[in-house]
Amino acid sequence: MEQQEFLDYAYRIVEEGQQRGATLRLLGAVAFHVHCPVHRSFQAKAGRAFTDLDFAAYFKHYEAIRSVFNTLGFWEDREVAVVYARQRLVFNDPNSTLHVDIFFDKLDFCHPIPWAGRLEVDTPTIPLAEMLLEKMQIVKLNEKDVIDTLMLIREHTLDSSDSDTINAIRIARLCAQDWGLWRTLTTNLPKVMDLSGDYAWLDMDDRAVIQQRIDQLLAVISQEPKSLAWKARSLVGDRVQWYKDVHEVNQ
Repeated sequence: MEQQEFLDYAYRIVEEGQQRGATLRLLGAVAFHVHCPVHRSFQAKAGRAFTDLDFAAYFKHYEAIRSVFNTLGFWEDREVAVVYARQRLVFNDPNSTLHVDIFFDKLDFCHPIPWAGRLEVDTPTIPLAEMLLEKMQIVKLNEKDVIDTLMLIREHTLDSSDSDTINAIRIARLCAQDWGLWRTLTTNLPKVMDLSGDYAWLDMDDRAVIQQRIDQLLAVISQEPKSLAWKARSLVGDRVQWYKDVHEVNQ
């Protein structure tokens, strides 16, 4: 399927959901492409291609979402619906290779990233803070995670709001409640900068901006007061695994 077809389907699904009272917000590669119009070329330069569509949603809209995809002619994967119950739905387009994942109420790979009350903040994607968390909560980063993160941080400034900025306070507060998430993010952010050296097409100005914003985010995370649960878990440290093992994440 061509890139534009993915984008057309993405916007149509969001619109169909809205008409039926179901909030659907993009995540994954297409979301990064949509929300980074100036630097989306990073994906092309790195050979980053779209493979499927991923959406965040609320479980309370379960039936409306099934109605959306039924209307659009998709087939539901009933096995996934049974196995993942309230967590996930999968749909396939019988006329193409298009595969669609719906994640309910949170993204739960290595760490849970909740989005209660957050999907109304932005459209057609999840908020920028959650987009960054989507990638940086993966313990075993792959190239897709690195490329999308570099692009997002280069495109957007950090702030304490969600107005086309990465809400650093939102990220810091989630990290301050969960030592494991803090451990993974504060490891991955510097790692992304290190791995950026593999990309000759990333110029010095881009690198400088990305480094400055990563340093800024790490400072905000460091300064956020930590919860009692965070402090208690920090005493255990790396002696106990702080994340869930996941299989290949196609984001």
